[in-house]
Amino acid sequence: MATSPKPNAAPRMTDAQRAYEAKRAAKNGMSLEKWLALKEKEREEERRATTAETARRTAEVAPPKKPNLFRRLLDRAQQPLKPSR
Repeated sequence: MATSPKPNAAPRMTDAQRAYEAKRAAKNGMSLEKWLALKEKEREEERRATTAETARRTAEVAPPKKPNLFRRLLDRAQQPLKPSR
């Protein structure tokens, strides 16, 4: 049974992934450790932005819609009749 990594732990990389990231780091003139730290920081910023966007969307509440014709008729049918004069 495979266990998933803890959320706080850095994800494990295979040798091939590590080599690929090392090439990308070298291409950008950074060490592998700096490169991985930068990527983690960017992931965290994106996570925060996504969370903030979701919170903003849930905070926005659309105003209630005006009842349509059938809803108004049903509401009227539920009201008691007015006494005649």
